Amino acid sequence: MNKLLLSTAFLLPIAVLAQGNGVTPDELLKPLKDSWPTYNGDYSGKRYSALNQVNRDTVKNLSLAWMAQVTPGSGNSSGPGRRRREPENVIVGGEGPGDIETRGGSIKASVLAVDGTLYFTMPDNAWAVDARDGRQLWHYFWKTKGGTHIGNRGLGMWNSYLYMETPDDYLVSLDAKTGKERWHKVIADVNQGYFSTPAPIVVGNHVLVGTGNDIDAPGFLQSFDPETGELQWKHYTVPMEKGDPGLDTWKSLDAARHGGAQAWNPGAYDPETHLYIFGTGNPTPAFTNGTRGEGDNLFTCTLIALNVDTGKMAWYFQTSPHDMHDYDSAQTPVLVDGMVNGKMRKLVLTAARNGYYFTLDRVTGEHLVTSKWGETTNWANGLNKVGGPKLEPAKNATVGGSLVSPTSDGSINWEPPAYSPDTQMFYVAEHNTFSIFYLTDLDPRGSMGFGGKEEAEVGTASTFLTAIDYKTGKAAWRRPYYSDGGGGGGLLTTAGGLVFVGDGSGNLVAYDARNGKPLWHSRIGRVSNAPQTYELDGHQYVIAATGDMLWAFILN
Repeated sequence: MNKLLLSTAFLLPIAVLAQGNGVTPDELLKPLKDSWPTYNGDYSGKRYSALNQVNRDTVKNLSLAWMAQVTPGSGNSSGPGRRRREPENVIVGGEGPGDIETRGGSIKASVLAVDGTLYFTMPDNAWAVDARDGRQLWHYFWKTKGGTHIGNRGLGMWNSYLYMETPDDYLVSLDAKTGKERWHKVIADVNQGYFSTPAPIVVGNHVLVGTGNDIDAPGFLQSFDPETGELQWKHYTVPMEKGDPGLDTWKSLDAARHGGAQAWNPGAYDPETHLYIFGTGNPTPAFTNGTRGEGDNLFTCTLIALNVDTGKMAWYFQTSPHDMHDYDSAQTPVLVDGMVNGKMRKLVLTAARNGYYFTLDRVTGEHLVTSKWGETTNWANGLNKVGGPKLEPAKNATVGGSLVSPTSDGSINWEPPAYSPDTQMFYVAEHNTFSIFYLTDLDPRGSMGFGGKEEAEVGTASTFLTAIDYKTGKAAWRRPYYSDGGGGGGLLTTAGGLVFVGDGSGNLVAYDARNGKPLWHSRIGRVSNAPQTYELDGHQYVIAATGDMLWAFILN
């Protein structure tokens, strides 16, 4: 295998007899343990595994089991500085001309671990590898029409079928055993600036699909039939017709219809209420308010709860009313049952890009806790009547420049957090950064998308792995990173009392979940996705990606 680097001296070659059997919708309802069948492991978003073979006492013995390198593309091309390889057997699909190949990038995907097989993606590409040794089983390549190739967050699975989104806005279904395409469906118009990065989330007989856009277009979430790919429903995240909820928070219906609120990151599902809870992105135009008015601009930068059968909204909570800094609220929400003010509640937790943390009732959307979790966050002044931060107008982009924390990249961006029911702590990477926001377009009509401003990043105050007490929203402890890139592609926590994360300095690190003490590390390079774990043949594996490499560790 000239595209795989393997180190398997202490592993026996075992046939993957069950590969391709898949996961049933009922199995997706189970808490996370030996497999990893959906984006966050299970529907709750906790990224908490019940596996404990690797724990605070044994983690020091964690050693490399194997590593696998993948090459995106059709498998038969080379270029300047690239060693020519023999063509590999690649399954090719897509409607593009075939002469557009986007190489490079990194594995940002969550890796599905099912039936002894790992399934993962990069933009336009999907792979299946043997979970025991990293041996490649198949590779699917999508011929693209274009689109923004910023990343891909992985696959969804329904029985023995896989689902992936492409940058040129198709939903593709593959046979999990062979990688062969079953069908593909258009989910958005790439010519309108849409590009699709999320991992589809499968709930029952619904494949939930979001997309993104950086210009003036409406956001939406869609549901497709997993068998046929036919559209079941489409929910717009901004008002689209007269009488729609939230229209009074926009200057006009036309402004709302071009208002953004893209659903570009996977959410969480509560089987008890049958609600899918996800976050939306920034309003457009992003940094000026001439066309969108002075209102809250619903439902941008908002947590939305939808009934998965109908696509109808049950409740919402806006984390950045009238956002003026590109503070998307598309962060992964986490569902827990816990005590707040002496009462057991069904909760949803989120640490937003804007530097504020929220605990809400996930049945009703009632606000329970708001805290400023970013140490240097300075863009807001107090809270509104429903617990959202109140924008400080002096921190908007100005001709002379306004010093704002965090930057438009946020205290956290897309990287998923984690939660441990053992410690009752919410773990997240915290980036305390500053920018000067300059207003460059004084036209009161505003500028398209991200236009009309310049942003100059001027410093990093501190970067931490932070543990938040969901009852108060306050940090229980902070563990400093020694790089402004700490947090990698997200976090994992386990019943072994550990938190796994990339530290931004080229290390995969295991921290003690109780206090943040580092217990083990391996210098594998900059971690590009959230670490994960699964159990196979009596061994607990810990995996993480760095660029085009996937690494697997077990106890020796």
